[in-house]
Amino acid sequence: MTANKLTKRTGVLIAGLMALAGTVDASAQQVGLKTNLLYDATATINLGAELRVAPHWSVDVSGNFNPFTFNDGRKWKHWMVQPEARYWLCDATTGHFFAIHALGGKFNFGHLPFARDIVYDFGDLRDHRFQGWAIGAGVAYGYSWILGKHWNLEAELGLGWIHADYDRFECDGCGKKTGSGKKDMFLPTKAAINLVYVF
Repeated sequence: MTANKLTKRTGVLIAGLMALAGTVDASAQQVGLKTNLLYDATATINLGAELRVAPHWSVDVSGNFNPFTFNDGRKWKHWMVQPEARYWLCDATTGHFFAIHALGGKFNFGHLPFARDIVYDFGDLRDHRFQGWAIGAGVAYGYSWILGKHWNLEAELGLGWIHADYDRFECDGCGKKTGSGKKDMFLPTKAAINLVYVF
């Protein structure tokens, strides 16, 4: 898939999240827009929206997109969508919460010196490139702090299952395919420190 097509899909996702936010009365403080500061630190464009649907329940949808190739052909290209249902122990959108989520997307990773120990089971991402798609599901725990009238800060960590279907390439430049595979992995499925604007 080309970067142009991925950019269009990301634009559609962002427009959809904005439309969701616009369907609820802003004075009800039931909608939040957010960015994951951890993803921002990896040059990954991301946006999330959360809708309070009951006193203890909310639904959250986030999307992220990284179209960049870095120095020495390093790639962390991907797009992913992650819907989530959250149960809050107190009032929805503040305090402790537990969640279940799904995820799906495509990836093109390679020449990453740090990735061998982080993304185990894929092989050597330092000298090879992996391109494919992934789906998964997981459970998570998080906490949201109120910073002000319209601002929250939330932290979340999730674990679960990911299934990946991929092709392996010898190097970034030559594109020589050296194999393909499928992996089922149990690993972190979500890590977030979100800055949230609450309407």
